Amino acid sequence: MSEATADRVPRHQIRASHTADTLTVYQAYHPRIGVPAAREGRFPPAWKRERMTWVKPSFLWMMYRCGWATKADQETVLAVEITRAGFDRALSGACLSHYVPGVHADREAWTRALRTAPARVQWDPERNLHLNPLPYRSLQLGLSGPASRSYADEWTVAIRDVTPLVREIHDLLRSGQPEAARALLPVEIPYPAGPLEHLGA
Repeated sequence: MSEATADRVPRHQIRASHTADTLTVYQAYHPRIGVPAAREGRFPPAWKRERMTWVKPSFLWMMYRCGWATKADQETVLAVEITRAGFDRALSGACLSHYVPGVHADREAWTRALRTAPARVQWDPERNLHLNPLPYRSLQLGLSGPASRSYADEWTVAIRDVTPLVREIHDLLRSGQPEAARALLPVEIPYPAGPLEHLGA
C-alpha cells in the first residue's frame, strides 16, 4: 500500500478476509494447542474456554505479535474461520479495553461496561510488511466467558495451520524479495460491521 493510499484509510476500520457468511481471524499457539486444533478443526480440551482469548483479523498484526511464529508459545499460527453472525454479536456487546472521554459518559460508566461486557476491543497500529506501524489502527477483539466458549464451540467453522505460509513469507522478506512476499499475503478488505461508535470508531 502506498503512503497516499494509507493516508485515505480511516483511523479505525476493521479489515479482514471474509465471505458472505464467515470472517477469518488469526491466533498463535504452542504446537500442543495449535496442531491438534488444525487437525481436528476445533479447539482441543486443553484450550481453556474460561479464559479470555484475543483474536486478530489482521494477518500482519498477528505477525507483529508472534514475530513470524518465532516467539515462545506462538510457534503455530492458526487462521480461524468464524461466522460473521458470531463476530458481529461480539462486536455489538463489546467495550473498549481503556477509558476514552467522549465515548464513555465517565470513567465509572466505562468501568461498569467493562465489568459486564463479554468482549473488549483494542485498536492498535496496523503493521506493514516489515512490521512497522502504519498511521491507522487494527482491531483486536478479546472474548471472555460465554463469548469465549461460543467462539470455540459455536462460531468456529474451520481452523487452518498457516505456519508454513508464515515461514515462506518471512523467508522471502529475509532474502530481499518483498514483492514476492507481499503477493502471498491474505487479501483483507474493509469489513461491513454495524455501528462502532461505542468502540471509538
